[in-house]
Amino acid sequence: MKVVLPAKIVDTLCSELKMAGRREIGGILMGEHTGDDEFEVCDITIQRIGGGFAFFERAAHNVLSAMARFFDRTGKNYKRFNYLGEWHSHPSFVPSPSGVDHDTMIDLTSDPTFRGNFAVLMVIKLDTSGYLDGTVNIFYPNKSPHTAELIINKV
Repeated sequence: MKVVLPAKIVDTLCSELKMAGRREIGGILMGEHTGDDEFEVCDITIQRIGGGFAFFERAAHNVLSAMARFFDRTGKNYKRFNYLGEWHSHPSFVPSPSGVDHDTMIDLTSDPTFRGNFAVLMVIKLDTSGYLDGTVNIFYPNKSPHTAELIINKV
């Protein structure tokens, strides 16, 4: 699977990561199914609170309204446009899921109320040059997760 970050989303993420400094931030990813096993991120939420030096905890209160606005904008075409998953930063660590991140995503996709086929977890940071670096892992209900390809379009 491929997850594509368009330049405008990359620009937004880079700005937000610079402002956050060493504090973890995150949000959700909403995207478009653009081809066989390929998704492009169309919209993100940014949660600037709930994170510290070595943790991020998503607050659910903003998620539903952001998704409702996204679905309204995309004509409620759920097969083409939908929730992809979660993202957060690891500004002080390698941009890959921690054990807690892994367990959280397993819990999400194992929840009987989860209606997706998968959920993406993107972990990002700014590299020493100020460019975005990151990884994407795909979590499935009742299956082992796997690493996917993250395509970061330069600004």
